[in-house]
Amino acid sequence: MISPALTDLTKTTFDPELSPGAHNAVNTCLRIQPEEKVTIITDNDCREIAASLARELTSIGSPFKAFVLEDLAPRPLTDLPPEIAEDMETSQVSIFAVHAQQNELGSRMQMTDIVNRRKMRHAHMVNINRQIMLEGMRADFNKVDALSKKVIEIVGCARKIRAKNPAGSDFTATLNPNYRWVKTSGIISPDKWGNLPGGEVFTTPGEVNGTYVVDGVVGDYLCEKYPDLARRPLTIRMKNNRITEVASDDKVLQEDFWNYTHTDENSHLVGEFAIGTNLELKHVIGQILQDEKFPGVHIAFGNPYGAHTGADWYSSTHIDVVGTHFDIWVDDRQIMEKGRFLIEA
Repeated sequence: MISPALTDLTKTTFDPELSPGAHNAVNTCLRIQPEEKVTIITDNDCREIAASLARELTSIGSPFKAFVLEDLAPRPLTDLPPEIAEDMETSQVSIFAVHAQQNELGSRMQMTDIVNRRKMRHAHMVNINRQIMLEGMRADFNKVDALSKKVIEIVGCARKIRAKNPAGSDFTATLNPNYRWVKTSGIISPDKWGNLPGGEVFTTPGEVNGTYVVDGVVGDYLCEKYPDLARRPLTIRMKNNRITEVASDDKVLQEDFWNYTHTDENSHLVGEFAIGTNLELKHVIGQILQDEKFPGVHIAFGNPYGAHTGADWYSSTHIDVVGTHFDIWVDDRQIMEKGRFLIEA
């Protein structure tokens, strides 16, 4: 008999079109073995996708336990439910397929703290939906991984990276040699949990100066509220790695973003500088989980994921911003023109 805290996903029907992406997640990205136990965390919105993942686990014979957040605690979550935390302590792999709600970042950080401490392989699928399962999750992640490794080779010893785009972005990141570059290409290892779909390399910059014009999408819960900024871009000016000004014709967006990036004393710092490497993606869809893997440069303000990059500061918030059609120079070498890589894996 199933505990009230658990959900039997094997009884949930799902669209067969989800299966290729689910197969990719379980077999290519996480490489789950039959003897490994898995914790699945989902919610009512993403239950069908979680069921497709559970079917793949059943097919390889891997034991798993599944939790639906609404069955455990009111949303938005203030803390990670103890039932989930306890189960993760006995799992080698975890999958988080959930539709994010405002002010839930803290509970997700509690979850990834367990992942980091136990060195679990963890697939972070925040705001996963059918479109992402049919697009980004069908990528050839071995090819994405090969490109990501090549980009890491180039940027790993660089001193600065400059990026521009037709929307008006023009900024330079001066890199800190003490901070590590991290590859989250979709091939997930115990060294670093990864978002799925994967396809990026990132670091914490030493300093970013200039202007980033967001003509794609912003992250966290603001993504759903402002899914397409092509016609109402957000302009962010930065000096000494700090936001100095935010401007948009959409004044509500401007205010929301400013308030988010001033939640705590470090929320306005550039914590992440990243290059998207998922070549399967041809356009921004208004979902940060996929759009941050779009070929180009995206940055994030707030938490620098110091456990992985080596950054020695912290923020309780983290929000990505995505632009399009970038030109990128690493030191004096151009590696991208109008959103297309000029390098081969």
